[in-house]
Amino acid sequence: MKLHSNTILITGGASGIGLELASRLSALGNTVIVAGRDQAKLEQAKAQYPKLHTFPCDVTNPDSIAKLHNSVIVQFPELNMLINNAGLMRKINLQKKEVDLLDISREIETNLSGPVRMVNQFLPHLLKQPSAAIMNVSSALAFVPFAISPVYGATKAGIHSFTRSLRAQLKNTQVQVFELAPPLTKTKLVDAFEADDMKGSAAMEVSELVSHVLKAMEKDQLEIRPGQSNLLKLMSRMAPNFIFKLMSKSVDAMHAEAGK
Repeated sequence: MKLHSNTILITGGASGIGLELASRLSALGNTVIVAGRDQAKLEQAKAQYPKLHTFPCDVTNPDSIAKLHNSVIVQFPELNMLINNAGLMRKINLQKKEVDLLDISREIETNLSGPVRMVNQFLPHLLKQPSAAIMNVSSALAFVPFAISPVYGATKAGIHSFTRSLRAQLKNTQVQVFELAPPLTKTKLVDAFEADDMKGSAAMEVSELVSHVLKAMEKDQLEIRPGQSNLLKLMSRMAPNFIFKLMSKSVDAMHAEAGK
């Protein structure tokens, strides 16, 4: 896929992986639109990279998605790429009443329902373009559950499954469907975790991750698994019980901490 002269919308594009993608894609000669629910972060992103176009949007809210669609399509009718990057990751002890019945599904609304709704909203427009693409951001944890983040892992496995189905349904169209499954990456997404929670995993720099992504997209590599993501997928096939047990060691520490 050519990575210049596109018009690209990135959700969660005001920080982390989304912002790095936005800045790098803009530098390659694309028109880049970033959407997010934090107005202050949007303003900071615009100040840092003046060429970016910013729009408020909460992907957990269908009305907000519809409003974003209406605004973007009018101002940027050549939109031909959607990157569903907005995400939320939390450490949750299911034995404790840490969150209420509404809050427990917040990751589902952000990580799974949001991208599904975004695709449903923008796909009719993308299908009208001469060439187009969708990239859904899943995670290495789509392949192996991380037991202390049970809802997050479930949503990313769901996005992986949804993306494969979407790709199959669009195989005879001009819309390419990419999936990015990042490994542990140095972003604020993991700020809620202790160092021991991620023991044995080396965090990848965001700039390195995005360099890998851009090269893979240029080669039409539809499932992009940088760094340890490849290893986790391989282990999930060859030794699923072993890798799950290894990834679940942090549960004991979480329970010990909760019992203090």
